[in-house]
Amino acid sequence: MLEYIAILFAFIFALGLAVVLLALPKVLSPKASSERKSKPFECGKEPFSLPGGQMPVHFYIVAMLFIVFDVELVFLFPWAVLIRKLGIFGLLEMTVFLGFVILGFAYVWKKRALEWE
Repeated sequence: MLEYIAILFAFIFALGLAVVLLALPKVLSPKASSERKSKPFECGKEPFSLPGGQMPVHFYIVAMLFIVFDVELVFLFPWAVLIRKLGIFGLLEMTVFLGFVILGFAYVWKKRALEWE
């Protein structure tokens, strides 16, 4: 158990540092509030209009699908670097992985989630 003391000290130090860094601005910052400080601003100017409406849900669906497929395809780079070392087994594993990615893409395409209407 002696080996874990360093981890415990690192955890306590990180927690203490986080508490100090969050509490310090509350203690040191000026507390004088005014009407000018509480007004919203955009790039140092008064906002000229309120934000218009909601974004269509389809925008978020396409964004989430992009992230999902992008993160999955990030695994291709390490595989490509180690392809000679992995041999035929690595090739078969990546074929299965890409099969699932293509299957997911075909499902999304069939559901028409990528079409702008």
